Amino acid sequence: MTTHAKPIELLLVDDDELSREVLELLLTAEGYEVIAVDAGEAALAEMEKRTGRLPTVILTDIQMPGLSGAELASCLRSRCGDGMVLLGMSGSRPEQDVVQAFDGFLMKPFTMQDLAAVLDASVHAAPPTAAVAADPSARPSLEDATYRQMNAMMPRQQVHQLYAMALQDVEKRLAAMRLAADRSDAAEYKREAHAIKGGCGMIGALELQSLAARMEVEDTGANHVASLDEMLVACERLRRILVARADDVN
Repeated sequence: MTTHAKPIELLLVDDDELSREVLELLLTAEGYEVIAVDAGEAALAEMEKRTGRLPTVILTDIQMPGLSGAELASCLRSRCGDGMVLLGMSGSRPEQDVVQAFDGFLMKPFTMQDLAAVLDASVHAAPPTAAVAADPSARPSLEDATYRQMNAMMPRQQVHQLYAMALQDVEKRLAAMRLAADRSDAAEYKREAHAIKGGCGMIGALELQSLAARMEVEDTGANHVASLDEMLVACERLRRILVARADDVN
């Protein structure tokens, strides 16, 4: 666990509810004082209502509806000045000009060690460091280290409630993707796949993350039904694994 003489106040900005809740949990466990909001506009509103101390660090998703990316970075800097460290994160690599608007960039999923390294590099004015995740292809359904970390931070029942919520969210988004594909709405299809990829990455649902990453870039043509069905099968596989693991946590 990261230790600080004085807790670092961090503003977390992420439109995906699951990713936001998991990150808030992990950051709080590391000793950060976390304020979480769900949009770029909400982040600016949080800054505007503060008359005193501003957050030391802002960690924001780069690809969100509404105010996001380099435009959000510019607005936050104009409000917060040079004393703030502004970190971007995303489930896919954005354009370089967007990355350069931030002091550092993290590719989802990332560890708290990755965050500490990027934050340290930013504070010491080193070039921004990208904590790039390994290729998720051919990964197991559930990452053991993430699962155990969750169990170390909260009661086992709460852990399984979190995973159940995540799987319900995936299935809801898959239904939306099916409708989007039927009406040839490729943008909506890819947005939902991107959200699944980010949320599943944060909880170590590696097979679902990998499949969503593939679907984010694939055509929504004739093969989309097979891809969506494959995701549903992966959801059931993860459920079975979680049932088997329920009584197997050291």
